[in-house]
Amino acid sequence: MQENRVSRETSGTAKAAGDAASAAEGSSILDSFAASSPLAAELADENRRRKKLVSTELDRPEHTRAITVSNQKGGVGKTTSTVNLSAALADQGFNVLVIDIDPQGNASTALGVEHSADTDSVYDVLIEDFALADVVADCPDIPRLQVVPATIHLAGAEIELVSLVAREQRLQRALAEYYRYREDNSLERLDFVFIDCPPSLGLLTVNAFVAAQEVLIPIQCEYYALEGLSQLLNNIGMIQKHLNPPLKVSTILLTMYDGRTNLASQVAEEVREHFPESVLKAVIPRSVRISEAPSYQQSVISYDRSSTGALAYLEAAAELVQRS
Repeated sequence: MQENRVSRETSGTAKAAGDAASAAEGSSILDSFAASSPLAAELADENRRRKKLVSTELDRPEHTRAITVSNQKGGVGKTTSTVNLSAALADQGFNVLVIDIDPQGNASTALGVEHSADTDSVYDVLIEDFALADVVADCPDIPRLQVVPATIHLAGAEIELVSLVAREQRLQRALAEYYRYREDNSLERLDFVFIDCPPSLGLLTVNAFVAAQEVLIPIQCEYYALEGLSQLLNNIGMIQKHLNPPLKVSTILLTMYDGRTNLASQVAEEVREHFPESVLKAVIPRSVRISEAPSYQQSVISYDRSSTGALAYLEAAAELVQRS
């Protein structure tokens, strides 16, 4: 394996290549009907996208990219995007760590990692000074993907953090120590770290901002999409000024897109107009498969790789790598 090139032999890419080859056999048929059939046109478009994705070479980032996924508005796809982007990247051969800092623990659930009340978790890292290496768990479905789980104890961490020394930097220090631990033990360097935040701007989210270099903001393609976003950006600006100058909003991901509605198109256009440099071209559609996957404790990549939702997240992950 070349040092800066991701090995794809251990990932699901071989299967994807087979799928693309099979799909190619019918591409000419689909193309011939595309002009007269909307369904055939959609299938032909997906087929082209899959072939393009398989042929895309993705290089490892020069340094570990720590990305906080945040939006103070709930229900916009923060956890869903964290889970599926991390799964898509690990599926492509990258080394990925997910830190679940949301007391609900939904990312831990979706990735099939134990997070009952007696499980060592990110709470113990923040409050009890545990090492991240002591609480990291492997995702059972996807090699190269690891998770720091969240438990219900995290619900009280906001109050407990107030009285602690260096309360805003506790996750940052634990993560830096974990990087050194991996290096000292001859473990492969992490390529990506995703931190899944609660839908609030408290001390847990502040810890996530201080520990990262980038912020990814999922924005739902619905009426209230931009509501509260200015406050989030103001808070990020304060973190940049006082605690973490390198932090930047590197990525905005449009989620829950329904191409059948004018509203979704209008919201997407408005977001792209406001943030032309940050918005990914890939758009995450409303998808039954994406919604179903967590109930099976899986990402959509593992649950149904052939679905439109999985394709969208694979494209978004590839674009995230290329925009580094």
